[in-house]
Amino acid sequence: MSLNPTSPGGLFILSAPSGGGKTSLSRALLPYLAAHGVSAEISVSYTTRAPRPGEQHGVHYHFTDMPGFLAMAQGNEFLEHAEVFGRRYGTGRARTRALLDAGHDVILDIDWQGARQVRQQHPAVTSIFILPPSAAELERRLRSRGTDSDDVIAGRMAAAREEMSHHDEYDYLVINQDFDRAVAELGAILLAPRLQAARQRSGHQALIEDLLASPGQIG
Repeated sequence: MSLNPTSPGGLFILSAPSGGGKTSLSRALLPYLAAHGVSAEISVSYTTRAPRPGEQHGVHYHFTDMPGFLAMAQGNEFLEHAEVFGRRYGTGRARTRALLDAGHDVILDIDWQGARQVRQQHPAVTSIFILPPSAAELERRLRSRGTDSDDVIAGRMAAAREEMSHHDEYDYLVINQDFDRAVAELGAILLAPRLQAARQRSGHQALIEDLLASPGQIG
């Protein structure tokens, strides 16, 4: 099953290094869009990693074992899938298509590997990369969790630099320095496609015809 290029919903990729603030921004983005009349959902990925305290199956992730994940991959049930830090992650194809066909915007919280796969299948996707305001701030955010050793932090910083090196593959860059501004910038990117002329003409055909009617034809 492939995605329908004429689906009324929009598909968006959101990527960032660990500590970039992607999760907090994407969660704040949903009510921002709802306030502007747009229904959007963050895709719930499948993963082979174990649940963390407080995580719920089907809410934060669809948790599965390696044989189950590989069976889904072989059955072409993923829109994209990748290995990150030794664990597998994937986006369900059927659920994504169902949301798009129903008119919802879908936000894919994925890395650059998955982004490449999605672009190959769905060239119309809009991709956004979130950058931290500085390397020092990124390291501060990683250390603020208070759970990792210096060696782990160094490893995460190296992984973040590798992730950020792919920023030029994306359509948009958002710098997460001021949280509210970053949410507004993300919102502007997701709202803009809905204002494209062809889409507006289709959705407001009666209004346009009424506006262009001669005075004697206005009813």
